[in-house]
Amino acid sequence: MAKPLMAKATAVWLVDNTTLSFKQIADFCDLHELEVQGIADGDVATGVKGFDPIANNQLEQFEIDKAESDPAHKLQLKYNPAAAGEEKRRGPRYTPLSKRQDRPAAILWLVKFHPELTDGQISKLVGTTKPTIQAIRERTHWNIQNIQPIDPVALGLCKQSELDAAVQKAAAKKAREGELMSDDERRKLVSTEQSLGMDPEPKIPTAISGLESFSLLGGEDEEEEDKSDLVDADSLFNLPGDGDKDEDEQP
Repeated sequence: MAKPLMAKATAVWLVDNTTLSFKQIADFCDLHELEVQGIADGDVATGVKGFDPIANNQLEQFEIDKAESDPAHKLQLKYNPAAAGEEKRRGPRYTPLSKRQDRPAAILWLVKFHPELTDGQISKLVGTTKPTIQAIRERTHWNIQNIQPIDPVALGLCKQSELDAAVQKAAAKKAREGELMSDDERRKLVSTEQSLGMDPEPKIPTAISGLESFSLLGGEDEEEEDKSDLVDADSLFNLPGDGDKDEDEQP
């Protein structure tokens, strides 16, 4: 459902000028019901001036009258042809001031774990500029020593679906270009659910490969065979003629 312009200011006006329920106002302005209640109590949107939806061609008076008489009725936003398609965002997304300090950590995470993403894709995901991304890629950012990589989804800078879509798009582009990808790169290019369903990577062969067929019994037999092949050291000193010499020396 499309929401009105300046939704919170519109909610302030509806709270002050109508007898609509909190749920009706919340549904129309795409807010939480408790948030509308906070506006009525003066705890939320303090100092926000009400925005008249009737004067600004977003709502009809008969809609308000009908909703006031019927608590189950939902307000219908007035159709405005000029506003069609305005939800389509162009360029970097807007990032709230409270989260702007987290963007370098998110950029570093994307650069580290998804190097296939372009600067334009990262810019759209976390709402930053290409010079900032380039500075973090080249580790020339002024605060690079203190930046720790953090998942942008965990920071609330983007949705998991948006990240997966960007990664899939990068994978498709790389496949079209015919570049060879390792198993590790392919694992990074798929979504989280697909990655968990993939077969585990083969282990690196160790230096003792081939010894698994060695059995204890076989080992003992080989030792006995080796011992049978050994030459008695004493026999090397009993040379021919040494026995006769000893007999001659005896008185």
